[in-house]
Formats: sequence, structure tokens, C-alpha cells
Amino acid sequence: MPSVAHARCFNHAGREAVARCPACRRTFCRECVSEHDGRVLCAPCLAKSAQPSHSSGSRLPAVRNALGAAMGLLAAWFFFYLVGRGLLLIPTEGHSSPSAAAEESE
Repeated sequence: MPSVAHARCFNHAGREAVARCPACRRTFCRECVSEHDGRVLCAPCLAKSAQPSHSSGSRLPAVRNALGAAMGLLAAWFFFYLVGRGLLLIPTEGHSSPSAAAEESE
């Protein structure tokens, strides 16, 4: 493998190389590389590593969110069901209007 000291930049033939990209194994000058996660990468390899991977596990957060929403709706329904049941237990004598109470006393 040739030494980086005698190599030229892959993008700029007139410049001497200062680093080798570990992903593509090409040599680059100072302007063509950048450090990312403790590694020196060229711009195309950095762009590839920044793209999110499309794996089969990417549906798990969507399923978890849908399940959480369904559980929230179920909890809200149960809460209002219990409130309604509690209101039905209140005696009906306290529900009469003042005019109806005056007619009953006559």
C-alpha cells in the first residue's frame, strides 16, 4: 500500500494528500476530509454515513405510538364511564328545579 506522504489528493491532483479515508481507502487533502465520530472521512463517505438506514426495525416506534394512543383513548373512555356511573348514583331529589320544588310544596 503506498504511503500517504507521497500520495496526491483524489479530488485535487496538484495537492498532496494528508489523510486516507477508512471507508473508501482513497487519499485526500485537508479540504476534502472532515472528522466525524473520531474518524477522518471524505465528503461522499460522510454523506453515506449520515443517511438513516432503512431497517426492518423502523416500524417499531410507529407501532409503539399507535399502541400508546389506543391505550390513552381507552383510559379516557374508562374515566368518563366511571364519572357517568358516579353521576347516576346521585339521588334524583336533588335534581329538581326551584319552580318544581315550589309546586310540590303547595
